[in-house]
Amino acid sequence: MMNGVRRTPRQVFQDTGVLVEEVDEGQPCLTCHEKCSGFAPHMWRKTCSSCKCPREAHDVYHEEWVNVRDRLGFKPPTDPHLRPSREKSISEGFSWVPPGLPSHKIEEYFQQLPTGKVPRLGSPGEKYRDKQLMLQLPKQDLALAYCKNVETQHHPSYEDFINARNEIALDIGYVKDTNFSSECPQCHQMVGASEIGVVAPKFGNRTLWHPSCFVCCVCEELLVDLTYCVHDDLLYCERHYAEQLKPRCAACDELIFSGEYTKAMSKDWHSGHFCCWQCDESLTGQRYVLRDDHPYCIKCYESVFANLCEECNKTIGIDSKDLSYKDKHWHEACFLCNKCRVSLVDKQFGSKADKIYCGNCYDAQFASRCDGCGEIFRAGTKKMEYKTRQWHEKCFCCCVCKTAIGTKSFIPREQEIYCATCYEEKFATRCVKCNKIITSGGVTYKNEPWHRECFTCTHCNTSLAGQRFTSRDEKPYCADCFGELFAKRCTACSKPITGIGGTRFISFEDRHWHNDCFICASCKTSLVGRGFITDADDIICPECAKQKLM
Repeated sequence: MMNGVRRTPRQVFQDTGVLVEEVDEGQPCLTCHEKCSGFAPHMWRKTCSSCKCPREAHDVYHEEWVNVRDRLGFKPPTDPHLRPSREKSISEGFSWVPPGLPSHKIEEYFQQLPTGKVPRLGSPGEKYRDKQLMLQLPKQDLALAYCKNVETQHHPSYEDFINARNEIALDIGYVKDTNFSSECPQCHQMVGASEIGVVAPKFGNRTLWHPSCFVCCVCEELLVDLTYCVHDDLLYCERHYAEQLKPRCAACDELIFSGEYTKAMSKDWHSGHFCCWQCDESLTGQRYVLRDDHPYCIKCYESVFANLCEECNKTIGIDSKDLSYKDKHWHEACFLCNKCRVSLVDKQFGSKADKIYCGNCYDAQFASRCDGCGEIFRAGTKKMEYKTRQWHEKCFCCCVCKTAIGTKSFIPREQEIYCATCYEEKFATRCVKCNKIITSGGVTYKNEPWHRECFTCTHCNTSLAGQRFTSRDEKPYCADCFGELFAKRCTACSKPITGIGGTRFISFEDRHWHNDCFICASCKTSLVGRGFITDADDIICPECAKQKLM
């Protein structure tokens, strides 16, 4: 566009020798995706009117293969080996290759670059090259025809800048297979003989960079298609070289040739371009508010971003204090108790059903009560909770000893809280003999608990745990003591008949015998299950009785 007339890239090329064929209008935004209807250039900003994202955030592409010499307006080099070739690049599988290198050296060169920056066809590296051509070599820096904001009286200054830059600073490097060593100015390591290195002619032909070190000293990006500028013995891309000498407008991205411009937000702006991000009204000499690194006039900021007061439903302007709680906002003067209307600024408050209350009003209406004392929980009071119940810290105590439990262990029982000691005293199982708590390994006898060591023979105190025993008058006895003390005695052997384990015995006329002892006094034959005859204190079998009578 020049003098209000849109010119095609080919027309500009015919007039200036600079060929830029970038397609941006209608291209999708790579940040907003479907939210953007396609790039629509702002009248003077370097942004999209649709989504406000930068132009470079969209999928801008080149209509034709880019010969960087054509983009810069350079004439073809006298050495044909240094001329960029579309056919050579495509045949090697790249969108650009260093001119003059054989195939195996081209591969060696690209192996030294980060994979994502190698311009292989159809790869992210191809997109990377396209983007760097636009960023490092912005078209508005290359020809006046691509500028919208250079005023007529500054056209000579623009042309002088371009001519001086092209003569003094701007050039294209080349890659060579070296036969000497040289220290790389970037990493200060040696580029060895027989290695490939990058030469920047304005530094002389014996200064070499590693391929991955040939970068702009500001953005540290690989210098696209080896295009560089030199300033104070440093390498720059054209964009950052130009910014060393001229301010660049942060809005339109063009260099500023006027002596009068605006400095704000640590950036430079054309005098009419420091504007509200929302309405485009000039902010020069006006108050503004920064939001997401963009300036807004007061009116737009309050319209777009200011909060509405919950109390009065009016905008909380930038000159008002905005008090917030749970995504709700109030003017300072509107931050009042919903009941008594006292100011809550710098005071404790509570909320209920989207309303706010001072501490006293909240407590009176909504505060929960202690299950111990029945009093309310004041704002800021420490609360102890267990299941559905809650206590003041001092009320959370043992119901027996009244000791505060705090964070110690406790045992609940029938709506009461016990400390461990009191619970054991009151509810723990106790031995019926010693009345002490049974902690482990007890014995139950007739539904009563005993310590193992307490469950002993009533007579001899021998432990009965795991032993045979019997009882007399509800008291346990070992088998021996029970037999000695209470069992019937055998008429024959005088030993006790215990009856433990199903022992059989015979009784006759108040006399008792073990089965084994119930024998004929004469022949010693067992009389168990047989008839017998008494002979004074003896018992004899029928055969022996006949013998006595004969």
